[in-house]
Amino acid sequence: MLRIISANLNGIRSAVKKGFLPWVIKQKADFVCMQELKAQQDDLEDAILNPNSLHGFFHHAEKKGYSGSGIYTPHQPDEVLYGYGNAEFDAEGRYVEARYKTLSVISVYMPSGSSSPERQEAKYRYLDSFLPHLVELKKSGREIVLCGDVNIAHHEIDLKNWKGNLKNSGFLPEERAWLTNLFGKEGYVDVYRKLEPNASDACYTWWSNRGQAYAKNVGWRIDYHIATPGIASSAMSTSVFKEERFSDHAPLTVDYDWSI
Repeated sequence: MLRIISANLNGIRSAVKKGFLPWVIKQKADFVCMQELKAQQDDLEDAILNPNSLHGFFHHAEKKGYSGSGIYTPHQPDEVLYGYGNAEFDAEGRYVEARYKTLSVISVYMPSGSSSPERQEAKYRYLDSFLPHLVELKKSGREIVLCGDVNIAHHEIDLKNWKGNLKNSGFLPEERAWLTNLFGKEGYVDVYRKLEPNASDACYTWWSNRGQAYAKNVGWRIDYHIATPGIASSAMSTSVFKEERFSDHAPLTVDYDWSI
């Protein structure tokens, strides 16, 4: 079995203060894919870089206190790739890929466009540049599990207030169409939806800090496991962990009947 977790931390040091590392160790996961680290390598002590003898691989943004992605795993990879070959977005620390024989486990933090029109345009540039990478990766014959904060809710079932967000970043027609193409023509699988096709309120992984969004469960499903069909077909169970709060996101776990 492979247990793979995706968790946007909204600052790894903040999440650690809230008990993230003991929780990680307790999960006995094969991979913990993390996003939005908001830290540089020099900011992180050994206890965070390699907790409980886990290997930690981190892609930090050049801009301090911004973005960043990482993977914890007990399995030493054959190769680790940082970035996907796009200078603009690789500088933001958005991609870590751990490779094992024919399997790639990837932690991705896709851009948000909610802060300004300029960032929305950057998000579209990212989507345009990232899709060909995913297509080529799948063509290579590797099995892929891409975990991360995609910053897009795909369907109306994936967010509470869908009517009020039709013109907002994260639920725009162009963004949703990108996912439809990825899960359709390009042949990738939305693993959570494969396992839980009808889940609505229980599927949310992010809540705004405004108002009482978390208390009222006014959330969005924007954290995903995106996989090639082979390994996706082995997915057995999934869960969103809400018993403790490490950030404004909740960790998403999937167990696969797969071995490295």
